[in-house]
Amino acid sequence: MANSENSGGAREQKLLSALDGRPIVLVGLMGAGKTTIGRRLAGRLSIPFRDADHEIEAAANMTIAEIFEQHGEAHFRDGEKRVIARLMDEGTQVLATGGGAWMNDETRELVAERGISIWLKAEFDVLMARVRRRSHRPLLKDPDPEGVMRRLIDSRYPVYALADITVMSKAAPHEVIVDSVIEGLEEQLGLHV
Repeated sequence: MANSENSGGAREQKLLSALDGRPIVLVGLMGAGKTTIGRRLAGRLSIPFRDADHEIEAAANMTIAEIFEQHGEAHFRDGEKRVIARLMDEGTQVLATGGGAWMNDETRELVAERGISIWLKAEFDVLMARVRRRSHRPLLKDPDPEGVMRRLIDSRYPVYALADITVMSKAAPHEVIVDSVIEGLEEQLGLHV
């Protein structure tokens, strides 16, 4: 690990320079690794990591579950859109978005104008294995979590595919996926290693 970090300093600087102040926006379903991979990517690039869901909770002083329960999904989605718009103005960072954020046309347009989007795509089995490890996932409260996940894949994957870059988030060491993200960014930005 120390080798890749030491030899990667110039590579990361070249990538940051090419980003020219734009944020890297991670999209995908719950369990795709947006937070885990996002934190590691931000660490590798020495830039801030922001989690849109965490920012929404901080702004509302409520959990997402409480927002949904007290105000409904439409209210949550409106707040999510506003928070992401604010974060997009805060320069180069890695921004992990909630699974439904990318489904909003205005959010997609804003990210296309001001940032670079990366879809962390994961297969059904990988997603289910990951979300089962976390009891706070609302999906697990449904009597048929597998059915819910399959429906989300069917409805959201065609929209996630509109992201600038697609990286497979597979059952592999996190650093392998981070390397794939960096390679995808370099290709998107026209950098040749």
